[in-house]
Amino acid sequence: MASARKIMLIRHAEKPAGTIQGVDINGNGAKDCLVVQGWQRAGALARFFAPVNGQFQNPQIGRPQFLFASSPVKDSQSGGGSKSFRPAQTVMPLSQLLGSTVPLNLMFTKGDETQVATAAISCAGVVLIAWQREGIPVIAETILGKSGIVPSKWPANRFDMVWVFDLQPGGTYSFSQAPQMLLAGDLAAPIA
Repeated sequence: MASARKIMLIRHAEKPAGTIQGVDINGNGAKDCLVVQGWQRAGALARFFAPVNGQFQNPQIGRPQFLFASSPVKDSQSGGGSKSFRPAQTVMPLSQLLGSTVPLNLMFTKGDETQVATAAISCAGVVLIAWQREGIPVIAETILGKSGIVPSKWPANRFDMVWVFDLQPGGTYSFSQAPQMLLAGDLAAPIA
């Protein structure tokens, strides 16, 4: 039975492309980390999901009580996982802002999309998941219990959208999209 009243799903923030390098939290070059613009988005997301005055810029958004991000671990046994630190880095400022009452769950890796969705559904409250774009439709379809409602692919150039799943009477979830509109160039148009 579904317990989570709201599940929000985001792609990790901007990543290296072309000559733009990723950097770790200390500014050291690292290909598996966010780029500077990604760190800007991560910081902005902290107040997007936990506004100072409690007034969300978008009424579809809620303050997370549970945080999930794909773990930056590659499992040589199963071939699953990813070396990317980007999903965890994307929600790190939010996790730090919320403090120890909302720990960041890094128990799942790329390839565990069904498992993270199942864990999120069982949380009692509002959930935020940060993930790699390739797995987001799988997580969404697991939450919804059916396919064909969410876009089948998350575009490579979009870092600016939140997929929102609200629990409905009867235990099913509705789906909507909420634009972040945090950085220059963010689009209001939903992912098609």
